[in-house]
Amino acid sequence: MPVIPAELTIDGGMPAAGELVQRLLSGETLLADCPDHVLEVVGVLESYGEVLDAYSINLIYQAERQFLNPFPVFKYFNGEITPEKIWRYLNHDRINFEYAEYCMKAMLWHGTGGLDAYLDSDDFAASCQAIIACKCRRDPLLGLLHPLAPSFLPELIRSAATTHALGQFWRVMSDLFLDLAGAERDGRVRSIPAVVAFIKDGLVAAAADPITYAVEIGGQRHWVLPPEAGLSFLVDVAVPYVEAVFLRGMPFFGTVSFNAQARQISTDQGRFAYGALYADPLPTMGAGIPPSLLMQDMFRHLPAPLHNWYRQRSRGEGDVRVKICRSFQKSMFCVTNAAINGTMPHPLDTGDRDQQQANRAHAEAWAARLAVARTDCLGGDRDPVLA
Repeated sequence: MPVIPAELTIDGGMPAAGELVQRLLSGETLLADCPDHVLEVVGVLESYGEVLDAYSINLIYQAERQFLNPFPVFKYFNGEITPEKIWRYLNHDRINFEYAEYCMKAMLWHGTGGLDAYLDSDDFAASCQAIIACKCRRDPLLGLLHPLAPSFLPELIRSAATTHALGQFWRVMSDLFLDLAGAERDGRVRSIPAVVAFIKDGLVAAAADPITYAVEIGGQRHWVLPPEAGLSFLVDVAVPYVEAVFLRGMPFFGTVSFNAQARQISTDQGRFAYGALYADPLPTMGAGIPPSLLMQDMFRHLPAPLHNWYRQRSRGEGDVRVKICRSFQKSMFCVTNAAINGTMPHPLDTGDRDQQQANRAHAEAWAARLAVARTDCLGGDRDPVLA
């Protein structure tokens, strides 16, 4: 695998795991607090919130209205199929919902947390059989297909369940990020610690929100993720999302070549480190490259202050998607910071020794993984690439 010179990809110092542990246990933020970081993080999360709103609507539409559709040609249209919309789609004047599906597939493939455990349960298998039997009675094509490939439709239902759950997760996150931008504008959020605290409070407030999903077939309602499954927002969807998308991810075709036979890709999915926190900020804008699709979507919704800030730095808009990618990575460290704080076993100011040890173990487990991520973006010094 070719080695990229460090000076082309590394901006600054990368704190050791011990330093990250100390920051987490002392209540410090991972990202340094400075005005530029506040502008970047709040601005890029506002853009992301607008994009997630579209992603959430489409994922829920797909799961509910394109359920077990063997040829979902118009799945990205949200039921609004017009000549004008088709023309804009063909000219790529649209949101790239392919990135949303990439994140869904990462969650489905890595399969961590309570959602995946339920999808492997006997109750879910029984629900699948009832849904398939009802659907096949009304769809001759599926009735012919199912006996030939009996695992195909249950896998499509697993995919639909993950799609709907991710849509619900992004609905919360979209509202949270847009509320954050409003809080910054009215003066309630003025620092990176305030940003992390705002996101943490939002995650904690939604932690117990139920994750459910039902489909309607022939006027009959079928539960895919029933209330009895006891699935909730934070533990069963948010944390698995961070694991699958922020940390593990998947190697991208077309950017770096990996030889799996030479073990350049680990056979242990738990050791994957291709997620958003590890990625080099190099959106190539090549066809189908997921980060490029997201950066393009966010570019369409950049708030004016952040857009102007980018224009004032080297190359202007010539490398704006790279700049967005870098700001987005900083913002994802803030979101991860909030998730770590929100799942800390005990209050940081506890005087109980056992509770302190539990907090330390929690922080050390996270720091061990983050220490090899793109932590060079966390410092407060002037960024040489953007200056």
